[in-house]
Amino acid sequence: MFDTATARRMMVDGQVRIADVTDLALLDAMAELPRERFVPPAVAGLAYLDSDIPIAKGRALIKPMVLAKLIQAARVGHGDRVLDVACGTGYSSAVLSRLAGSVIALEEDAELAAEAKAALAAVGAAGVEVVVGPLTAGWPAAGPYDVILFNGATEIVPQAFASQLKPDGRLVCIFGRSATGKAMVYRLSEGRLVGRPIFDAAGPLLPGFAAVPAFVF
Repeated sequence: MFDTATARRMMVDGQVRIADVTDLALLDAMAELPRERFVPPAVAGLAYLDSDIPIAKGRALIKPMVLAKLIQAARVGHGDRVLDVACGTGYSSAVLSRLAGSVIALEEDAELAAEAKAALAAVGAAGVEVVVGPLTAGWPAAGPYDVILFNGATEIVPQAFASQLKPDGRLVCIFGRSATGKAMVYRLSEGRLVGRPIFDAAGPLLPGFAAVPAFVF
């Protein structure tokens, strides 16, 4: 039988802690939440692998280490309002719910959103509202946010989200294609997002966030 408690402990100790993740509340959340509840039943046994886990066509839960380092870099506080972009089946939102004051979990795939609602309810995640809408639009109705997390990669600087971020807010994401991607932290400067790289990272490219091909003569 699949020992999920042992698998979670090995994930945290063997993947997350060794990647310089030191936030104790974050480590506790990942050690307690059943990640297998957020993946398709057919791949539940893969839930704790050091890799992205497919959850739908072109979509995946990003690998635990990358998610943990992004969340740690965002410095999520107990009173923070967080926008979780492309929440998928809700695992990242569940983790964030243990750290933040409230979480808006945005998903454009209605089936994934329904799965997220069920999974979040099953694990008792409080303070999370799942909403359905285009990922590229964000969710301005509940903003501005202290933290915005992208669950995947973008090839464009997400300037459209600048108006949804508080003056001292943080937006974290993976920028660039898989092999050359960088995890980034963006902050506001004169109303625009300005970012700095924090570590090498890869993740699935999110719908709507591909760069427009340059015209070649």
